[in-house]
Amino acid sequence: MRNFTLLFLLIFSTVQGQLQYGSPELVGLDSRYIQHRVDSIMQRAIKEQAFPGAQVLVAKQGKIIFHQAYGFHTYDSIQKVQLNDIYDLASVTKIVGPLPALMKLYEEGKLDLDKPFSTYWPSWKHRADKKDITLRELLAHQAGMKPYIIFLSDVLRKGKPKKRFVQTEKRKGFSNQAYPNLYIKNRFNRKVFRKIKRSKVSDDKVYLYSGLASLIYPQLIENITGEDYQSYLQNHFYRPLGCETLGYLPSTKAFKNTIVPTENDSIFRNTLTQGWVHDENAALFGGVSGNAGLFATTKDLAIYMQMLLQKGTYAGKHYFKTSTVEEFTRIQYPENDNRRGLGFDKPLIGNDTLSIKEAYPAPQVSPKSFGHSGFTGTFVWADPDNELVFIFLSNRVYPTRTHRNIYDLNIRPALQQVFYTANLTTINSQNN
Repeated sequence: MRNFTLLFLLIFSTVQGQLQYGSPELVGLDSRYIQHRVDSIMQRAIKEQAFPGAQVLVAKQGKIIFHQAYGFHTYDSIQKVQLNDIYDLASVTKIVGPLPALMKLYEEGKLDLDKPFSTYWPSWKHRADKKDITLRELLAHQAGMKPYIIFLSDVLRKGKPKKRFVQTEKRKGFSNQAYPNLYIKNRFNRKVFRKIKRSKVSDDKVYLYSGLASLIYPQLIENITGEDYQSYLQNHFYRPLGCETLGYLPSTKAFKNTIVPTENDSIFRNTLTQGWVHDENAALFGGVSGNAGLFATTKDLAIYMQMLLQKGTYAGKHYFKTSTVEEFTRIQYPENDNRRGLGFDKPLIGNDTLSIKEAYPAPQVSPKSFGHSGFTGTFVWADPDNELVFIFLSNRVYPTRTHRNIYDLNIRPALQQVFYTANLTTINSQNN
């Protein structure tokens, strides 16, 4: 009997804090209400060409209560979206790629959020407008950095790639692959770092979203750890978590999963972009960048976000201290009307007082919730107070990035809201 008890406790401890599938009713939600509302929103979104297809996964109280795929890869309605299809995460990369590494290095005392970033990135030491910027300011988008630099303009001349930066075959000094038959000069990243160093910084210390520092973080992480950036993420996070598809460069791996295409690129690759990062700046890093480049399924992202929701613990393994997760997911500069955490996006300040059209994300999310969105139509969010993880993956940039109905129709907040209004007790009392 004692051995049986020990075995039960062992099994229980291995699955404790690990996502399991369950019905909405198990967590007090109405499955019929959810199905009807989500189907309605998704059907309208696809009809209005907000995106050709998408995956939706919602977990509550550690149970995956909704996991469905809608639509097709493209508007020709040939290939249906499957639950294990892989999507380009775009800027969701920022909180799933470099951020966990930075959190771990902070926890280990190898990074100080309030020391000048130039302490760790010496090339900024002699730039008057950058030498005192802190990592906290960079991660909270409070540093005044320029929002974006189009590095592709350095690579193209009259629409054609410059041979000193781009080759059609892999060769010495050109091993960073941006696409089949497109190889970027390995040292192009130095040009990127120089342009970021010389970029103008605003004198006003106000919230201004910038992705430039994210281009630096992978190299910074390698410099501090002495380990390859991709290997560091796989060894410390993705593999231990059991995230099977989460990673960079999916086309170089032997996945059986299908990779959903993004945009018909008429500027750089001149073809349908599929299996390689959509973001041009990330492509110029060979697809491995801190601002974009990760691919995954909804299931893998749910595991990662559930770990954060559980304050750094998943399936009995500790990835972060509770204090680390709490520090990175709290609002850093509320006095400046800056809603951001450290790397993580947060609800608008006063979000619960806004209508669904004005709110970001859904009005009902708690102030402690956090997540991020991506340009390709991706969105991940975790709400510790409501024990809810919401994952949405789409390719809204197909066939071109001019498709903006995902925003105009408020699709993602509307979907998220369903799971805050599906209380079984409330719905039953309304029906009686």
